[in-house]
Amino acid sequence: MTQKIITLILWAVTISVYAQQNGTLLKSQLPKIYIDEEISLHFLSPEPIQYVDISTDNMIGDIPLENVFRVKAIRDSVSNLNGYNKSLGVVTIIGQKFIAQYDLWYAHDERQLKTQIEILPINTSPLEVGKIPLSDQELRYFSIEAFKGKKKDNITKSSQYGVTGQVNSIYTVDDYIFLDISFTNKTNLKFDLDQLRFKIEDKRITKATNVQSIEIEPEYQLFTPKSFEKKYHNIYVFKKFTFPNSKVFTIELSESQISGRTLSLEIKYADLLAADTL
Repeated sequence: MTQKIITLILWAVTISVYAQQNGTLLKSQLPKIYIDEEISLHFLSPEPIQYVDISTDNMIGDIPLENVFRVKAIRDSVSNLNGYNKSLGVVTIIGQKFIAQYDLWYAHDERQLKTQIEILPINTSPLEVGKIPLSDQELRYFSIEAFKGKKKDNITKSSQYGVTGQVNSIYTVDDYIFLDISFTNKTNLKFDLDQLRFKIEDKRITKATNVQSIEIEPEYQLFTPKSFEKKYHNIYVFKKFTFPNSKVFTIELSESQISGRTLSLEIKYADLLAADTL
């Protein structure tokens, strides 16, 4: 009897390893989760959810928040089960860098029900299509590390209308550039932010020269304040970019008032090349 049990275990392990090596996942290998028509089950994702598939019409679900998938059984689809457990279908959840699948079963016994499940790495497979970009979670982590950085290189500084701007440090992670930027308001007037624009522009502009300007949008920013009283400190993240020595990377701060205050900072390409690694 013991020998038969060992043989069955080895057979199951062999099948599982074979499936994984061939890039497939069997339905029998999926985590089994119980739901019913009364209680919603919430999947908590470590990343913003990009896509969800519900394989049958026995269930209904939505994404109330970018990191939350909510699902429950449809009453009409389980009304004839009479309390018997049955597979209602497979749900597939795709984040920015992972895919996760679960086999959802109907359960009449509330002791089997869960109200929330955290999507753990053990139940996910990576999405590896070419160069993998950093997820929002990773961008936030590295932005916080840059924000906490004690080393300040004071790369460039400018003052106008009682407002001083400064690029404190520049960091890189993979193909991303992290700018540590701060502003200080020395006046008693609150500064209402209109926009902070980032451009690549010519170094020298004369009246007879056409201005060549390329605006660059950040991939991520750590904070999104609308105004500041005295101090503003933030991290802006960009995909790696280059520009010739004849141009500079400019940061333009403007106030959302008629004839509002403005301030401009310039970063040389040499400053980007000297960036530290987080």
